[in-house]
Amino acid sequence: MTCDRRKTGSGAAIARRSIAQTSGRLTCIDLFAGCGGLSVGLHEAGIRGLFAVEKNAAAFSSLKHNLIVNRQHFAWPEWLPQQNWDIRELLERYSPQLRTLRGQVDIVVGGPPCQGFSTAGRRQESDERNNLVHAYLELVALVQPKAVMFENVRGFTMQFKANAEKGIEYSRVVISRLRELGYPDAQGKVLDMASYGVPQRRLRFIVVATRSLQAAKVFEHLWDNRGTFARAKGIPIRNSVRTALSNLKKAKGVVDSPDTTGFTAGRWDKPKNGFQKYLQRGCGRSRSPDSHRFVNHTPDVEGVFRRLLAGATRNRCIAGEARNRFGLKKRSVTVLAGSSPAPTVTTIPDDFVHYCEPRVMTVRECARLQSFPDWFEFKGPYTTGGKLRKLQTPRYTQVGNAVPPLFAEQVGEAFYQVLNHGQAH
Repeated sequence: MTCDRRKTGSGAAIARRSIAQTSGRLTCIDLFAGCGGLSVGLHEAGIRGLFAVEKNAAAFSSLKHNLIVNRQHFAWPEWLPQQNWDIRELLERYSPQLRTLRGQVDIVVGGPPCQGFSTAGRRQESDERNNLVHAYLELVALVQPKAVMFENVRGFTMQFKANAEKGIEYSRVVISRLRELGYPDAQGKVLDMASYGVPQRRLRFIVVATRSLQAAKVFEHLWDNRGTFARAKGIPIRNSVRTALSNLKKAKGVVDSPDTTGFTAGRWDKPKNGFQKYLQRGCGRSRSPDSHRFVNHTPDVEGVFRRLLAGATRNRCIAGEARNRFGLKKRSVTVLAGSSPAPTVTTIPDDFVHYCEPRVMTVRECARLQSFPDWFEFKGPYTTGGKLRKLQTPRYTQVGNAVPPLFAEQVGEAFYQVLNHGQAH
């Protein structure tokens, strides 16, 4: 089904009118956008979004509130309703309109859901979400952008060995197909987000492909410009948990949670370093940062956390006999070290214990470790559980699934240098 062109005008004409509003800036489509981590970074780099595709309603509500309503990041085409979309339904309904965008889109970015590939979970080749990789490639074939950036977990480069017939790395499938589509330089690298200022060791597989044989230059600029970028932003190249979180401690006082009855939230404290100043820029001075709601722990649980803070090895999952020694029932708990980047932030709030307080992390603290600016407000429930876990995307999950905006901003800067031949933007 396609939209009624008698009412909306030709898809090509509408696309041209929307893209004309970008005033010469690079343009981008964000697929599997989640709450908008990639788009936030590209927005900060000066790249204009055309539209974003995200299936989950809660995640899209966060993206819409921040990037459509508040920041006007997108030149959204008139033929596409501003709502959450399953990419397969989008392709079925709007392929003719997508085809009219050929020659007018600079970059398509995104990462299909990673749960079927992640080494942190159950790697399942049969996970239907793995097939969304092909939908990503189908949209690239329709739009034919100048460049593509594909993001996924490190497990995307590993074979599914349980099935000998189909056991190939999906990374090879993506790179091979991109080359067939006219991106002969498509190449992938596993990058650690901690090397790009994100206070978190987060290994991600990044594919870059261009029509102009410049993918290698994008990776070169991304690596070589880290120091220049950090100096321009007033932040170190590498940041620790303490650097990110030290002005969000519960010890500074609490207020009633502004969005949840029966909970307390943390107060603002003055930024203590350049990283905090960078993330707090442009924020209003409300009593409490968005989504900085504390979990209501029982005295017994707090006692366990105090023992962990006093004696547990930091930044390493507590297992075996150590779990019994500390009175842990949960299988996966890690106490953060303040002096180094965090391990990979997950979607489960009680996977981590705060580096110096007997509690788990707030959504805002997890967002800091992902390098979200403090102006970004998360929508939807904080948590979910049971059977709903596969269906809902609460705030903790939105944060854990996101691409770190600070890394995405540097990706945007690298694309500007390559696609605009180093011109200022």
